[in-house]
Amino acid sequence: MQTAPLSRYLSLVPSSVMVGVFFAIPFVMILLTSVSTPAEDVDYRYAFDLQHFERFLTWFYIERALFSAGLCALIALISLLIAFPFTYLLTTFGPRTQTSWLIYILAQLSLSEVLIAFSWQILLSRTSGIGNIIAWIGITEKSFSMSPSAGAVVAALVYLAVPFSVLLLFPALSRLDKSLLEASRTLGASPLRTFFTVVIPVTRPAIISSGVTVFVLTLGAIIVPQVLGRPEHWTLSVLITDQAIFNFNMPFASALAVVLLVLSASVIVLVTRYAGGAKS
Repeated sequence: MQTAPLSRYLSLVPSSVMVGVFFAIPFVMILLTSVSTPAEDVDYRYAFDLQHFERFLTWFYIERALFSAGLCALIALISLLIAFPFTYLLTTFGPRTQTSWLIYILAQLSLSEVLIAFSWQILLSRTSGIGNIIAWIGITEKSFSMSPSAGAVVAALVYLAVPFSVLLLFPALSRLDKSLLEASRTLGASPLRTFFTVVIPVTRPAIISSGVTVFVLTLGAIIVPQVLGRPEHWTLSVLITDQAIFNFNMPFASALAVVLLVLSASVIVLVTRYAGGAKS
């Protein structure tokens, strides 16, 4: 049995160091902080105290976690419903058109969450937003503000997530075997039926990976729910920021961060297991 040369193992050292420095070490520190205990002379001392996780097991924080998961699942679903047909149609155009649209989508990714949040706040405001245009047309008697509201949070997060969905779906859809579509048409299937019975099943792994990526991405969104939503629309990420920055409660913020990470990992594991089981 041949053994791998030493150079192959050495090539893994830089990436392993990067993972350790930027993920493993911070995660261990957050985990230790989440089980620390309050102290009088300092903010907290490292110990094994589960009081912060016990505090999470109240209905308020459980409801916030469930709301966050439901909101992000809704964002992932809406993003896929918008991005998948668009990306599929984009692959039917020539290379020049595809390149132009992909450059435009990549330019959208350069917009930060802060810029998107405040742009949508202006767009949905009473003085210069959509409500003012609706009143000018005559649909309503006077202008009105559409934020803060749950709809404003959903709209801004969908705007944030759709470019990611398109870029994740484009490779799979662009490599789709056109002979499968021709065979479906030859057998008498309509374009719509071909789309649902051939295109979607073949690209299911890309759809799943795109949905999971958007779910995890929006689960960490902070500025959009805080700016465009009311307190009842705040996600778990907003509460983590509130505890860490405004309440100076790093142990409880770390406990919430651990819960958020467990929630993300659980969704990834469940979706991956379901996808693997369905594929087999």
